[in-house]
Amino acid sequence: MTTWLDFEKPVLELEQRIQDLKTQVSDHGPDAARELDELERRAESLRREIYSSLTPYQRVQLARHPRRPYALDYIERCFTDWTELHGDRHFADDPAIVAGPALLGGRPVMVIGQQKGRDTKENLLRRFGMPNPEGYRKALRLMLMAERFRMPIVTLVDTPGAYPGLGAEERGQAEAIAVNLREMARLGVPIVTVVIGEGGSGGALAIAVADVVVMFENSIYSVISPEGCASILWRDGKKNVLAAEALKLTASDLMRLEVVDEVLPEPLGGAHRDPAVAAEALRDAVTRHLERLSGVSPEALLDRRLARYRRMGVFRDGGA
Repeated sequence: MTTWLDFEKPVLELEQRIQDLKTQVSDHGPDAARELDELERRAESLRREIYSSLTPYQRVQLARHPRRPYALDYIERCFTDWTELHGDRHFADDPAIVAGPALLGGRPVMVIGQQKGRDTKENLLRRFGMPNPEGYRKALRLMLMAERFRMPIVTLVDTPGAYPGLGAEERGQAEAIAVNLREMARLGVPIVTVVIGEGGSGGALAIAVADVVVMFENSIYSVISPEGCASILWRDGKKNVLAAEALKLTASDLMRLEVVDEVLPEPLGGAHRDPAVAAEALRDAVTRHLERLSGVSPEALLDRRLARYRRMGVFRDGGA
């Protein structure tokens, strides 16, 4: 069953009228058929009007949509011969991160993704896609394996952030993220990251220090959630819409700021409206970027990666 967001309700009402009319066409003849054609044209026009002028917070809502494709959906559609590997060899396995080798058009790659759940039971298991330290350590273990076998790395980002539980902190959440940042900066194989939904804070960045970062047009990437930002700055989580504007977390904002390298178009209404089309866009983009990076030496890769992150931000000497 499709879930509709508040700003989509005008389209929902038209589509319901269209479905009702379709059942009457055979009984009411040409008049009903003409009305049906007119309603379908109006619905298409309304869809384009709504989705071409989304606010930042409406894109946040689409990025969090419960029917949006998750990492495993893209892995199933884009890769072949994927074998999931488990465990960090220190504490446990973390279901919030799925990872393993696969083939992308015949090319061996290591795929690592953050995975949310589709129902309450699975969300409790995967903690809504928020990894524990063992998840990040599992990811790093497999990245180092990929480097040993000269396999490119593809990461799929979709998390509100790293899990903030007591156990996670006791087991070194901050240290696990910091080590991933350091080691990903040193890996001598190509890394391509795709933000497929939410890219939240260090929890996202811990698998996103890459040579190329791609975002879907309705995904978000930010140091903090709009709700968290609003509660800190205004002491009012209900100012999330204002915070979303200020954070510059949309794909178009981040493309303009040169934080990401490419924005992937989504089917009208979001990736969940046609997951197959979204998967094709992801597969084509990752294939294209890996092909471009395949002939680059490890030394040149590291130099380019370092330069990429040094270009971000503005540096001033002295002054306020």
